Amino acid sequence: MKKVLFINTGGTISSSYQENGLTPTQSAENILAEIPELKEICDIDAHNLMSIDSTNTQPEDWASIARMVHRSLDQYDGIVIAHGTDTMAYTASALSFMLGSVDKPVVVTGSQVSILAEHSDSKKNVIDSFLTACGEVAGVFVVFNGKIINGSRSSKIRTRSYNAFESINYPYIGLVENGKVVYSDGVFANRSTIRYPYNDGYAAEVFLLRLIPGTNPAIFDAIQSLGYKGIVIEGFGMGGVPFKERSLISKIEELMKDGMSIVVTTQCPYEGGDLTIYEVGQKVLEKGVIPGYDMTTEALVTKMMWALGQTTDPAGVAKIMATNYVDEVSLPTDTTSL
Repeated sequence: MKKVLFINTGGTISSSYQENGLTPTQSAENILAEIPELKEICDIDAHNLMSIDSTNTQPEDWASIARMVHRSLDQYDGIVIAHGTDTMAYTASALSFMLGSVDKPVVVTGSQVSILAEHSDSKKNVIDSFLTACGEVAGVFVVFNGKIINGSRSSKIRTRSYNAFESINYPYIGLVENGKVVYSDGVFANRSTIRYPYNDGYAAEVFLLRLIPGTNPAIFDAIQSLGYKGIVIEGFGMGGVPFKERSLISKIEELMKDGMSIVVTTQCPYEGGDLTIYEVGQKVLEKGVIPGYDMTTEALVTKMMWALGQTTDPAGVAKIMATNYVDEVSLPTDTTSL
């Protein structure tokens, strides 16, 4: 039987009702005890790394998880991480970059309902995750509701439903059906042969700004005054940024001249952005911003933090952001249908 490490970090899956609401209280051993079927799948070692609601997760926690996984990979055939759903996509994305080219499955999972509840989705998600961790396909994945999702393509799109997570602009790695892992045909056909090393460096000073009509340009002065090194801007439609009334272009240019790294992406989760199509995109692209293309916001934020952890040189950050790590396709999407 294969040997898998189970790392508990908290979240709904390990929660019970306390005086102030659902709170993580259950250990990794408690969770495993509720799923005796796992003994038929693999040998399991359990480790309690932290016990927090994932809303409280910080970039420091991503690095702690990455270090635990990195030093354990040689001893196990796969790793399963129990995590809260609210920031799971951020953690999975961060691990995708920090861990580099892993040669074993690293699976992040959780649940919408506690392991202690009668009708919980936790048991299925955990079983599916261990089956995936025992599989032959390496990488960082989110496994949820029978879907195997590339970690840097995952996003939580529902707050209550069991099908809370979706793969954004990328095929499923596979599905878990009737206790068997079924991988998608050709999903790794264009997988990079370049090997990336482990690097858990990061800089947390990245700000996410979602534009609304009437955004005050002075917001950029406030962001800069707080010591941020990078900004991910969610523009309109294809990534448009206003340049007439309350123009944001000059402030963006000013910050970039001061060494700030700025990504511009779309607020729309599907089909990606393209700054070359409209004037409202081209004007900001001319200033040298980094296009977000079809990456998730979670991946853009964590990748910029990770890039800034390696260099503060804007050209260096831009190069890292454009590099095709873990098959997250940083390329323009097809716009022929427009």
